[in-house]
Order: sequence, then structure tokens, then C-alpha cells
Amino acid sequence: MSVPSPLDLSGMMERMKALGAGDLKLPPPVLEEMEAEIRDYRPAGPDGVGAALVVRFPVLERYQNPMGIMQGGMVAAAVDNVVGPLSYLVAPPSVTAQLTMTYLAPVTPDLGHITVEATLVTRAGRQLVFDATVTAPDGTALAMARATQTIVRKAA
Repeated sequence: MSVPSPLDLSGMMERMKALGAGDLKLPPPVLEEMEAEIRDYRPAGPDGVGAALVVRFPVLERYQNPMGIMQGGMVAAAVDNVVGPLSYLVAPPSVTAQLTMTYLAPVTPDLGHITVEATLVTRAGRQLVFDATVTAPDGTALAMARATQTIVRKAA
């Protein structure tokens, strides 16, 4: 199975700016800090439901907890760093209102990287609901998440 080449991060950020995120820090500094590599973006219909974003993150030593595995908070940060950009691609700017993580297996240094795939599953008013899966290079599910984003109202 061939791995798709990374997508152009700057092009995706320009798309987000064109969709109403013009004066925001894009890409966010934390996305760059985590050395994110966008692998795939699949747009959906007009409401955005079904749109998906796939991003790969290296498993770095500085993310390890005392047991030598990737700290759960860093796994959650990786998920948030996929849901956030996807939310900007399908709707006006939003913020994370809730992020629920279920950890299935440890993220060990020998994995080299993890891949996060997030999908918009529901859009109702100002609420966006996303499901995400964190996988190992062999496709093993390491964590699952559900995130709720709230579209931010522009100041008058």
C-alpha cells in the first residue's frame, strides 16, 4: 500500500483564510510544534457532514510520560489539531467545547508516528460534532475521540 504524499499545508491554510479565518494564526503554532503532516482531505457536501482530514504526527521523546509512552494529553492535542483545522474547512471559525478521549492502546516510541483521522458527523446550528480515530502505522486503533466545536459569533 502506498502512502500518499503530504498535502501542502500552506495551501490548506490559505483555503481556511478564504473561508473566514483571515486574521487568525494559521497554521496555529501548536500544529507546527507537533510537526503535523497533512496526509489527506476529503471534502463533503454543502453542510460539510462527511468531510474528513487525515494528519500524521511523529511520536517524539519530548511527548513521553514517565513510563516512556506518549502522554495522553499529547494524543488529545493531536486529535484537537486535526479537528480544529477540519472545523475551519467546513464552517466559520469555532472553538472546542468538549473533547472526549477513549484510549485503547499505548502510543510507544517504536511506532514512529501516529495518524489521526477526523470526520464531521453532525452539524446543527452553531454546533459541530466530529469523530476521530488515532491509529498506529499498521492501522491498529490506539484511541478514539468525539469532539464538539462551537462556531464563534463575530463581534458586531
